[in-house]
Amino acid sequence: MPDTRAKETYIRSQSVVARVVAGETLIVPIRGKVGDLGSIYSFNGTGTLIWKLLESPKTVAQLSDGVTKEYDVDPRQAEQDVASFVGEMKAVGLVKVSASIAMAGD
Repeated sequence: MPDTRAKETYIRSQSVVARVVAGETLIVPIRGKVGDLGSIYSFNGTGTLIWKLLESPKTVAQLSDGVTKEYDVDPRQAEQDVASFVGEMKAVGLVKVSASIAMAGD
């Protein structure tokens, strides 16, 4: 049975506010129309790049390709690291699986 996670596309959650401060991206989840200041996330340069790429739906492969091109790293390592990072972001609600996967019609 094929791994459907490899084909999932991810996009930023609309339930967060993001700002770039001193070269880092700060993410504040919004809960009940109020910023949850106890759950602020800070992304370094690589995390910021991934966050920018997630402005539109992307697969882990597309995200890791962007990281590989930007930082000239091993593609396999980039894919593992990006998959882990995206999984963590999904677990805390910063990204979600995009509805576009349902329209892909594989």
